[in-house]
Amino acid sequence: MAIKIMGLIHFFQWIDKKINSLRIPIPIITLSSVTILALLFFRNLGGFQPVEIKIFDGMMRLRSDEKPDPRLLIVEITEKDIQYLQQWPMSDRIMANVLVSLQKHQPKAIGIDIYRDIPYDPGHSELLEQLKKPNIFAITFVGESVRDTVGPPPTMPQERIGFNNISIDPDGVVRRTLLFTDDGNQTLTAFSLQLALIYLKDYGISPALTENNEYKLGDVLFKELKSNSGGYQRIDDTGYRILINYRNSKSVAPKITITNVLKGDFDPKLVKNKIVLIGTTAPSGNDLFFTPDSFASLKLLRIAGVEVHAHITSQIISAVLDNRKLFLFWKESTEILWIIAWSIVGASLAWHIRKLITLVLMNFLSLGILIGISYAIFLNSKWIPIAAPIVGMVITGGIVICYKIQESWQQQNLVMKLLGQQTSPQIANALWQERSDLINSGILPPKTVTATILFTDLKNFSTISEKKSSEALMIWLNEYLSAMTDIVINHHGIVNKFTGDGIIAVFGIPVPSNTVEEIAIDAQNAVNCALAMDKHLLKLNHQWHQEGSPEIKMRVGIYTGTVTVGSLGGKNRLEYGVIGDSVNIASRLESFEKERHPGICRILIAQETLSHLGGKFQVESWGDFYLKGKEISVGIYLVTGRK
Repeated sequence: MAIKIMGLIHFFQWIDKKINSLRIPIPIITLSSVTILALLFFRNLGGFQPVEIKIFDGMMRLRSDEKPDPRLLIVEITEKDIQYLQQWPMSDRIMANVLVSLQKHQPKAIGIDIYRDIPYDPGHSELLEQLKKPNIFAITFVGESVRDTVGPPPTMPQERIGFNNISIDPDGVVRRTLLFTDDGNQTLTAFSLQLALIYLKDYGISPALTENNEYKLGDVLFKELKSNSGGYQRIDDTGYRILINYRNSKSVAPKITITNVLKGDFDPKLVKNKIVLIGTTAPSGNDLFFTPDSFASLKLLRIAGVEVHAHITSQIISAVLDNRKLFLFWKESTEILWIIAWSIVGASLAWHIRKLITLVLMNFLSLGILIGISYAIFLNSKWIPIAAPIVGMVITGGIVICYKIQESWQQQNLVMKLLGQQTSPQIANALWQERSDLINSGILPPKTVTATILFTDLKNFSTISEKKSSEALMIWLNEYLSAMTDIVINHHGIVNKFTGDGIIAVFGIPVPSNTVEEIAIDAQNAVNCALAMDKHLLKLNHQWHQEGSPEIKMRVGIYTGTVTVGSLGGKNRLEYGVIGDSVNIASRLESFEKERHPGICRILIAQETLSHLGGKFQVESWGDFYLKGKEISVGIYLVTGRK
């Protein structure tokens, strides 16, 4: 049966429709679903938490800086102050003098972020006298055991004591803060919250609890941070915690040194009606912490604990009075849907986009949209997962790509098997590489190429066919044509058509030969093919002689020249056509002087083919002749073998 390359067009189109079908195969759906579930399980175990919190830090740094809060003042103790005081810890008398100096200018509240659970004489009684003032707040530290706990000044009432514990994430960064905790006996309030409450009291704002036991100041709800809020999954959520919304400024509030206070060298306006926090910022005080802003430079800057408390105090006051938003979070179910949705986006892009460059660009665009949306939501003070949906997109997209590659391999193997029955592996592979043109156009567009055409015909076939029944003749003919077809394929040609007992084979298509060397190889392949036919025909004749069948002879005509190849027919029937004068000349060579037939297989070529053989074959010149229907003579040569 002659090869019908045009039938492959419909095969390729079927593949294309299948690949681009909206109906995604069950294996992809199943594998993607299992992958998404595994992704969510990995996230639930806290696998994405380290990445998510680093992304959080990066987004914090990208925000524009806010001005220092003018309602606060930090009185810091630097290394120079320690040198000035010539002692550390400072004595109770120095601390009392600092409080006296500040109280002259009517601060709203003074928070002492320095432990005073034991006396530091001299001046202990003087300090106790100052601590009686109702606007002074002291600290305690709540440890895991009584041994680790640091108590407040003994004479301080409970309502003016706050714990100064700072929550540190597993990577050493302070992102959260405790508002309330339990020491086993009672509920304690954070130092920063105590300072904020005394300031808000003058505005008639007092705390309240909702029906869900959530903390509220005025109309502002302080949403409790859970272990799986935002990018967290396995974080400690004991106590009542919120996320710190740092002001992202070099200093959260104006600063003066304790030396300035003792010398009276400061602007009284910095103190009047302000919240004053006193604490050490000296590195030797061992009270420095990393924040999201610490990694903005290679110096890994840390801020003092007193500054962390100032940020928290400012955050609480700003949320209530300035409508500065607190961080909120989606429900866990919403976050899961968010991750699944982007995972589906990744799979869908990989499924519907075939071109690699387009797929890469669309994935980058989708990732940009995902990050852009997440950052816009973050600027609106909501922290949502980013790493998990990105990984979901990449993994599900990768699964689909791997599936399509495997499917493409299977399809290619199927096509190679189909084509390999009638063409060489090289031609089959070339047709596969050009499948896009077949799919897009539905036809093979006409091309004019230089090829070598080989015609064969059996001598006295009519006489042979008269001696056999039609069924026996068909079996006998198929045996012969099958053997000859294999020989053509093995010599990198294609069988374009069967003409009864004849064969039309072409060398140099459907992938055209563009160089002189390639055209020469096609011509040599055609002559080698004819010689192989001669050799195999001798074997067949020997076999048929033993079976009592008649022996046959064959004529071969070979010509090298330009032909036009492409689709022939209409939409209901297409076949691969080869037309041109070169085809006619090859046909005339095959039928030239039929009775002049030396040997089993007569192989005639023209000068145009001989010029490409490179002297590799033995030929015998028959002279120049005018072939039937031709006005120009053709040099004809008989091929007798290889040199």
